[in-house]
Amino acid sequence: MSFRQFYLGLFFLISFAGIAQNNTKEVLFTINEKPYYTDEFSRIYKKNLDLVKDDSQKDLNQYLQLFVGYKLKVSKAYKLGLQNGTQYQNELKSYRTQLAKNYFNDTKITEELVDEGYNRLQKEIRASHILVLVDENASPEDTLKAYKKIEDISKKALAGEDFENLAVQYSEDPSAKENKGDLGYFTAFRMVYPFESAAYTTQKGKISKIIRTRFGYHILKVNDIRANRGEITVAHIMILKPKPEEAEKNAEKTINEIYKKIQQGEKFEDLAKQFSEDKSSASKGGVLNKFGSGQLSSEEFENTAFSLVKVGDMSKPFQSDFGWHIVKLIEKHPVKSIDEMRNELETKIGKDDRSKKITASLNEKLRKKYTYKRDAKQYGLISKLVTNEFYESKWTLPVNANDFTATLLTINAKKIDGKAFLDFLDKQQKAGLKTKPLSKLVDASYDKFLDEQLTAYYDENLETEFPEFSNVMEEYRDGLLLFDLMEKEIWDRAKTDTIGLKKFYDEHKMEHMWKKRVDVTIASSTKEDMIKKAQAFLKKNEKSQAIKYKLNVDNVINVMTNSGVFEEGSDALPKTMKYNLGVSEVFKEGEYYFVTKVDKILPEDVKTLEESKGKMVNDYQQYLEQRWVDDLKKEFTVKINTDVFEGVKKQLK
Repeated sequence: MSFRQFYLGLFFLISFAGIAQNNTKEVLFTINEKPYYTDEFSRIYKKNLDLVKDDSQKDLNQYLQLFVGYKLKVSKAYKLGLQNGTQYQNELKSYRTQLAKNYFNDTKITEELVDEGYNRLQKEIRASHILVLVDENASPEDTLKAYKKIEDISKKALAGEDFENLAVQYSEDPSAKENKGDLGYFTAFRMVYPFESAAYTTQKGKISKIIRTRFGYHILKVNDIRANRGEITVAHIMILKPKPEEAEKNAEKTINEIYKKIQQGEKFEDLAKQFSEDKSSASKGGVLNKFGSGQLSSEEFENTAFSLVKVGDMSKPFQSDFGWHIVKLIEKHPVKSIDEMRNELETKIGKDDRSKKITASLNEKLRKKYTYKRDAKQYGLISKLVTNEFYESKWTLPVNANDFTATLLTINAKKIDGKAFLDFLDKQQKAGLKTKPLSKLVDASYDKFLDEQLTAYYDENLETEFPEFSNVMEEYRDGLLLFDLMEKEIWDRAKTDTIGLKKFYDEHKMEHMWKKRVDVTIASSTKEDMIKKAQAFLKKNEKSQAIKYKLNVDNVINVMTNSGVFEEGSDALPKTMKYNLGVSEVFKEGEYYFVTKVDKILPEDVKTLEESKGKMVNDYQQYLEQRWVDDLKKEFTVKINTDVFEGVKKQLK
């Protein structure tokens, strides 16, 4: 996801995404005489009321200033002509298309498809298939040839011939030579809909009927059916795969040392905090966010995690493409309920072949909703223009095509001329239609044209028919403009204005400090005698590896070490350690004995600009934005109707 998408997602969800209606409409304020109304302000405020955490933004006086500032920025964007930009217009069109999808669904059909998809998601199927390629718009002759081929293969399979051998010999799926047709485990929404349906209606060990998809003809064999594994929460300790320059690092040896310490009774969570190189989870004792099958980029990790049975079970060290791991089971989560998955399932249905059922339902609804009429004379003239060259995609529009300006189709008050249908027919050639005779082909094309025009008419009138859609679209328009303006006026400047950023850093650097830091070697053990030996070695300036080599004998890990520069409060540092130079006394925390050797103490200090750059750039952006809004208030004339605002305050309180 790009920053642009992320920003707009937050903008529409949190800042200005209200769609509730309010019938009261008075002018709340004007910017250069352009009115902004109370209904919009009230709608947005009420939508945001439970979302904002900053109480100052719930204060109506403060919120009005934020709202005016927002409208000032949008006014500036229009003044600069950003609304005329090609990218802006394309993005607005794209967002409208996404938003309109909710108005094109048939609730009943969608609900049936949600139920079907959810029920199928309870199982994972392992299947093999054989494919004979044929285009979905192929000629009847080519289609029949492909069907006879798959039919012959099906007969061989049903007669008991080995399915894998048949896949290698006959399948036109390029991967069949390698995988013998085996597709592995999959669940709903992973395959094209007809193929999925065949897989879920074929018994284990059986061979399906012949299936037609957009790729061609298939048969499949169901090799296994298992319950969906759901999701799982695990903790892990990870030692990263060494980089080429880390020649001395032995990841396998380190993970085995850690594993041995766990077997000796040391706590998984403590070892994860000390030694795991997955920085995102180490501070949490190695705990990862829950995940399901196929969500991680390591099959080895997933299979090992899901093989753990009881909470607390732990794997032996194993290797993935990323390094070495030990995994501990924290919790297993069953498949979500249908209500929890509903939005996700509806999104998947919209992107899937099964959405054709919804389209067919919409077409039927629109034919009942609107009044439409075809001009018989115009239709007859156009039908005669289509010749047999159409079947070979060689048909061309007549020279006088532009003369067909008479109305062919009327939808309510909208008139569509004959030229639009001629253009539609021209494009249909690419679909490879083979319907004969020509009269039936033209009739079938007209039915598609009619449905397309009815859908377009419905789409064009969404703002008129659905006020809430109109409100959200207005907010989209402003939001997109605001993003472009902020990028131009604030964000890009904060990144490139090195002199201004340096000046801002100099003025605010005391707000960005390092805590006390230590360059330290830490040795830990559950055995007091061993940690005392480690202490003696540290006093002799022995290196970490040498200490472990001398103390970890007879396949027993007695001591672990960790070295580096750490900030006070780091999870890698024992909580009770003293920040004194040299080797410490032995001290105990929980079940562990520790000794530290501090080589250097770095006092609290100001972070350099480079060290604090991310936070500093963010603060500089906010500073620039506030100054900019102050300038906009001088550039534009803002007039607030205080009496009207007082009335709004009474209503909202």
